[in-house]
Amino acid sequence: MKRYRLFPNVIFIVLIGLFVSCNGDKKKVEEAKAVENLPPDIIELRDDQIALAKIETGTIELRSLSGNLKVNGSVGVSPENLATVCMPFGGFVKSTTLMPGNQVTKGQTLAILENQEFVDIQQNYLDARSKLEFAEAEYTRHTELYKEDVYSQQNLQKVTSEYMSLKAQVKAYEQKLAMIGINPVTMHEDDITRSVAVLSPISGFVKTVNINVGKYVAPTDVLFEIVNSDKLYLELTLFEKDADKVAAGQKIRFFINNETEQHEAVIYQTGRSVGSDKTYKVYATVSGTCRNLLPGMYVNAIIEATTSQVTALPSEAIVSFDDKDYIFIFEKNKEESGRQFTEYKMVEVSKGVTDVGFTEVRLPAGFDMKTAKVVIKGAYNLLSAKKNAGEMSC
Repeated sequence: MKRYRLFPNVIFIVLIGLFVSCNGDKKKVEEAKAVENLPPDIIELRDDQIALAKIETGTIELRSLSGNLKVNGSVGVSPENLATVCMPFGGFVKSTTLMPGNQVTKGQTLAILENQEFVDIQQNYLDARSKLEFAEAEYTRHTELYKEDVYSQQNLQKVTSEYMSLKAQVKAYEQKLAMIGINPVTMHEDDITRSVAVLSPISGFVKTVNINVGKYVAPTDVLFEIVNSDKLYLELTLFEKDADKVAAGQKIRFFINNETEQHEAVIYQTGRSVGSDKTYKVYATVSGTCRNLLPGMYVNAIIEATTSQVTALPSEAIVSFDDKDYIFIFEKNKEESGRQFTEYKMVEVSKGVTDVGFTEVRLPAGFDMKTAKVVIKGAYNLLSAKKNAGEMSC
């Protein structure tokens, strides 16, 4: 009888064990369900947390924004305003009084040079010119005689050849004299000189002086460098992403040597290619006369950039995280365990110009700006919830 009494008890214990085991498994499933693993770009908040974070949503707008680009560059001078002075036939420096920084005008004497070759050129020119006068008279006389059948064609050809040869020599010497600054038209036998003046080809200031009295200079030596500082330009360097923000006619404000004095320029040309360092050149003409502005100086410039209509958001809607820029968009509402939750998704964007509290945003491919609800207030609170998981999260 005891055996039969134990059997029901054993069955009861087994059933209790199974019931407890099932309940335990169910509890584990419910606990596992309660712990939800969200994607890294999703932030989940309760309604009370949303109110505490003062989150508001809005839409992306199309706005005409203008912004300022801060760029660097240097002062340059155009080729026609930078002169390198040489003497084609060289010579010894007889005199000069110029120092770097001196102002000079076009046609002003910079130095006096002496050279025996100057004398030879003038002598040869006067000899050739004298012979040319005789040859020209002979050519005219023989031409008339040939027409009257008094002179042979062979003799006329000989006289013509000598005349044309002397004429070419005279023209060549005239060009050589002009190169050293001597006017051949007004030159006479009593005007032969061993000295010639080196004249300034432009007005400006003397940048470099490479001579002194008594020094011999070769035809290839640079005697002076002269710069016309009244017509300077800026060469500015932009990143390629900003190339579409500048155009000819835009105004520039720039500063030199950390001075507070502001100078102005106007863009006259933009680059036509991007360099290997992904930079883009812009050229601007300096407006007016700027005191202390010299070629080669480093400048800090601000370009008053303008854009057409762009996608824009309030600046506070864009947050920075790990050196990238993001916005938050409404993802969905959901209910868990009888409680209401809202999910927000982080979306990476690129920023453009900023103006009057709005910032241009470049959206990722496939982004539907018409339907997206973007967090325009409280974005940094959402970012804090992501950084400090647990403070505001569920």
